[in-house]
Amino acid sequence: MLRILLRRRKQPLSTDDVTITDKPEVRRAVSAAALGNTMEWFDFGVYAYLAGTLGRVFFPSSSPGAQVVSTFATFAAAFLVRPLGGLVFGPLGDRIGRKRVLAATMIMMAISTFAVGFLPTYAAVGFAAPILLLVCRLVQGFSTGGEYAGATTYIAEYAPDKRRGFLGSWLDFGTFVGYSLGSGLVTVLTAVLGDDGMVDWGWRLPFLVAGPLGLIGLYMRLRLEETPAFQREAELAHEAAEKSRAEGGDDPVEDARQSGHGRLKEIFTQHWEAVLICMGLVLLYNVTNYMVTSYLPTFMTETLGEDDLTAQLLVLGTMIVVVLTITTVGRTSDRWGRRPVFMAGSLAMIVLAIPAVLLIREGGILLPAFGCLILGLLLVCFAGTSASTLPALFPTRLRYGALSISFNISVSLFGGTTPLIAAALVQATGSEMIPAYYLMVAGAIGFIATFFLHETAGKPLRGSGPMVENEEQAQALVAQSRTEAGRRARDIWIRLRHPWRH
Repeated sequence: MLRILLRRRKQPLSTDDVTITDKPEVRRAVSAAALGNTMEWFDFGVYAYLAGTLGRVFFPSSSPGAQVVSTFATFAAAFLVRPLGGLVFGPLGDRIGRKRVLAATMIMMAISTFAVGFLPTYAAVGFAAPILLLVCRLVQGFSTGGEYAGATTYIAEYAPDKRRGFLGSWLDFGTFVGYSLGSGLVTVLTAVLGDDGMVDWGWRLPFLVAGPLGLIGLYMRLRLEETPAFQREAELAHEAAEKSRAEGGDDPVEDARQSGHGRLKEIFTQHWEAVLICMGLVLLYNVTNYMVTSYLPTFMTETLGEDDLTAQLLVLGTMIVVVLTITTVGRTSDRWGRRPVFMAGSLAMIVLAIPAVLLIREGGILLPAFGCLILGLLLVCFAGTSASTLPALFPTRLRYGALSISFNISVSLFGGTTPLIAAALVQATGSEMIPAYYLMVAGAIGFIATFFLHETAGKPLRGSGPMVENEEQAQALVAQSRTEAGRRARDIWIRLRHPWRH
């Protein structure tokens, strides 16, 4: 019994165990990470709002419905290579650092998006045009495979434990700002140039904006430092390697564990539950996200017969609501917890998906606006919480790789294919309620994943020590830890002296 009690005893924290964050560095980290997401989703917003236009430019011989499906098939193709990007960039980020990988993904993303603006049309080069568009999308998808997971990891490892939800929500704030900027630019250009002007040359302009955005983002990311958690992990790995060499050479077991193959094996054998939970939460978030941001504008124009400008304004207004409320949801998750927010959102999705789509089907402005508002408020429940929830599922030494792989597999299979599958099902069945049924299934899967999720709000990341904002918080945390250690020692003493009482 003594051995069991002593094994359970937890040592109190010391001041060296607590990391005090640097506020200016945290602000730079959040800004640089969010800007990358802003650029990524600027491209998504442009592509979603230009789906009909791009269909006429790159697939002119098809029917309008087939043009939309073909455009979304090219959109979905980028998601097929995202797991490959996650397999490459994720473990690499765990080995060489978050900063370098995030700079590399920014460069690739900016160049591939910028290049779309210079592509020849189908009328100029024939079938080569959609192939070139596909190549650009594949490069975008590959680079994005390391982008979101790296950005969430970076912010989570910099944020104080009690503000991780609020600071992490700024990453997805950048997501929807980027989408709003992209979709807003397309809306303005459509209003000014008209449909014919957009098909002739106006579609190129939004993609060309990606060049300057990429340069700004790259500059900001190159100025960043590595995260405290990664630096601590790197120091421990270096000390272990030095100790191994001092004791007589390299340890082949440890070398295999540190290798890329060893890390992948560890992820899927020792952390498979966290992988499944992550995939379920990502499915919930991204099916909702891509249904609203990528498919809804096309659904309203091609299926419901709304004019382009009305549909664009409705979805743009929804994105503005998300932008205005997302950091509030992040702060709420710090106070109430991640699980309650995810669980409430997933249950509301099951209940409200059909009423929301029915309102959107009514036509006009007012009722569809209410339907879009419902979907936007459901989306923000997941968007404001994901960036702080997902990195906490995995330990520091595997966090970037495990999150990249789990996130991108789920996004590729379920998120990025949402517009394609929804468009194909609507065309095949003729049912205008397909988007609602799709969202209800996502809500059910998300609820199951949330049921198995452990609460992480206000707690240190796995494999890392506590992180606080100032010296006073550190001292208070150490004092609290010593008090708790004293109580545990007293309990052990009582159990040893009076074992029959327990």
